[in-house]
Order: sequence, then structure tokens, then C-alpha cells
Amino acid sequence: MSVVARRRAFLEMQRHMTLGGVLFAAGACAAVCALGIRDAGARTLAEIQALDSISMCANPDALPYSSNRADLPGFQIEIAREVAHGLGFPLRIEWVVPRRRVKEVDCDMLLDRANDPDLKSRDRLLSVPYQKQSITLGLGHNADGVKSLGDLKPQQKIGVMVGSVASVVLGKRGVSISPYAFQNDMLSDVQAGQLAGAATASATLSYFVQQHPEAGLRLVSLDGEPGLEWTVSIGLRRADDALLAEVNRVVESLLADGTIERIYAKYGIEHRQP
Repeated sequence: MSVVARRRAFLEMQRHMTLGGVLFAAGACAAVCALGIRDAGARTLAEIQALDSISMCANPDALPYSSNRADLPGFQIEIAREVAHGLGFPLRIEWVVPRRRVKEVDCDMLLDRANDPDLKSRDRLLSVPYQKQSITLGLGHNADGVKSLGDLKPQQKIGVMVGSVASVVLGKRGVSISPYAFQNDMLSDVQAGQLAGAATASATLSYFVQQHPEAGLRLVSLDGEPGLEWTVSIGLRRADDALLAEVNRVVESLLADGTIERIYAKYGIEHRQP
């Protein structure tokens, strides 16, 4: 698989993870708001200081990534709030919903952007990375003894999101895969024993296990598999170097004092230093 093809597949996976499906509604994660928002708007540090607020784009029904629930806003929103607080501004959330045209949304920050130098531009700067994400196997009760892809038998099907990089990588490895459009359907079929497992974002699976311990899913890392792990940053739309420097300062502080680790832990997710 070429580098260009892998990147395209990865971006498609992020779109599914962060803003598509039921568990993400969304997330990748990871994103309709990143792909379709118009370039007009968003602000430099001086403009944000003048307005006394900074905004982020988020999906209102995409746990564990984001939600409009006051009691459980999602780790993206909680991290963004801490960043905004560290900058000295209140956070304004711009909700991305089907009835609202994406290109009309105007926000300054996009959480969980893949930290790929080739994707950086003057219209979208990337902060220092704050988390390592990956695709993980969530295995059901009929996959006992499976510790890696090589342990899977031909009859043990693994659910994958249609068009995702996981479907490409696992297919090339000879794994029997079954494509899904919605992650909740895939995980429900694992729980019901109709699939041996599912390959999806580690954050999604970890949160599902936290919320549904009765499902009995066992997580198996796929670290080391090419294309199945990456680091994420905050994407800053049409920012300047001054704003990027301030955001980097705050993110590094939140990493150092354990704030980001505690936020992830609230959702059953392991914080992995990038």
C-alpha cells in the first residue's frame, strides 16, 4: 500500500471514527468538521485576545470523544476546556450536527488531528502531540487464546469499519474480515458471538468495555502493525505562530501535571505518551 493511499485510507478512518457512527456519532480520531469547514474565520492570538474566547468544533453525540451532556462531555471537550483555561479564555463549543451545514461552522480548534507533518499548512497548524492512538482488537468469548493477528483462524471473522485503514491492513494479513458501517452494530455482534472480534480505535473499545463490562470483551494491542498507530494533536485553523506557541505551552503543562492522563482515565482510556 503506497504512502499516499495509506494516508487517504487513514483520513477516511478518522472521518468514521470522530464524526460518524453511533459510538462516535463518531473518535478519530478524527472528522467531518476538519474536512469540510470553510477557511474563512478562525483567529490569531491577537484576535482571540480581543474576543476573549476560543472555540472548538465538536459532535454533540460522540462519546467518549464529545457530547452535549454536562455530566459527561467527552475527553476532547474536557481537554479543550483545560487548554482554554490555560490560555486564559472561556471555551466556546461549535456543534457539528446534520441539520447544520458543516461549512457554516467556524471554530479555532480541532481535537485529535493526526500528527502528520505532510498535512500541516498555514491554514491548519498542529500543536505538539498529546496522545498516541491505535487500532485495537476487541475480542469476544469465542476468541480465547488469540493474542495477535497470527493466532486468528480462518473461520474467526473480525469486524472492521468499511473503507478503514484497518480493513486494508487486516485484509493484507489474510484475516477474515467483515465490513460494518456502524461501530455499535459491530461490537454488538462481537458480544453476541457472531464475530470473533472487532478492530477499531483503542479509545472506542476502552470506553465500550468501561460502559459494558458484561460484554466480556478482551483488548489485544496491534502496536507495531504498519499504519495502525499514530499520534494526535490539536489542529489550529488559520492560527499564527503566537497562538501555536501558547497552545503548545499549555498542552505540555497538562501533560506534565497529569491532567490529560486523568481526563482519559475518566473514560476508561489509557493515556499513552506520544
